Amino acid sequence: MPKIHYKSVEEIELIRESSLLVGKALGEIAKVIGPGIKTIELNKLAETYIRDNGGVPAFLNYSGFPYSLCISLNDQVVHGFPGQHILKDGDLVSVDCGVVLNKYYGDSAFTFAIGEVSDQVKTLMRVTRECLDLGVEKAVAGLRIGDIGYAVQEHAEKHGFGVVKELVGHGVGLRLHEKPEVPNYGKRGSGIKLEEGMVIAIEPMINGGRAGVKFWDDDWTVSTIDGKPSAHYEHTVAIKKGKADILSTFSYVDNVLKEKNKN
Repeated sequence: MPKIHYKSVEEIELIRESSLLVGKALGEIAKVIGPGIKTIELNKLAETYIRDNGGVPAFLNYSGFPYSLCISLNDQVVHGFPGQHILKDGDLVSVDCGVVLNKYYGDSAFTFAIGEVSDQVKTLMRVTRECLDLGVEKAVAGLRIGDIGYAVQEHAEKHGFGVVKELVGHGVGLRLHEKPEVPNYGKRGSGIKLEEGMVIAIEPMINGGRAGVKFWDDDWTVSTIDGKPSAHYEHTVAIKKGKADILSTFSYVDNVLKEKNKN
């Protein structure tokens, strides 16, 4: 069974650089995402931007995945394929991006509302992002993996939403997916103890209805079992004493969206 790879201070800084490039790539997506754009165009934009900045798209050809981004629409939870779908007003789009830079991986995801979405979808997005923040708050040395999962699950279910259990967060660093697994559900005080030097991707996948999912015949795409929308936010985080060190960022996306909303 693979062991947890504890990172040095220097390695964490390299993961931060990779994760910041992911955040900047998502910021570039934020500039152009909207009604009328094909999802494959977002994929091309991200790949070009990542390569122009010295990185390599981490998802491209990962276990055979054929694209640089996972783009999941509406009732798709994760691992959706970019394609010829033209985004329209009311769509919900989760964009998951990974980068390899200087041999280290960064991983982050953000969910975008296209035009005007329903109040229920707005609430789903807000609560899912809050779930991520609450999970990150528990990503400190001395607590346990179950504390993260409990924080996410308790907040989502309090609002009547379903927590996906078939897919989980993970360690990240020299590989895209390392130990330990980081579920979005759990019991407080359970699971492995969090220690300094661990770097994990926390990624709540929260459904607007039931928690169940179905797996598509393409061997990748996962969607909700009841056709309700799903949201997904993810940060790469280093475990520290007292407070988690968030290595990825939504600041580029948030700044772009703030400017867009002004116009």
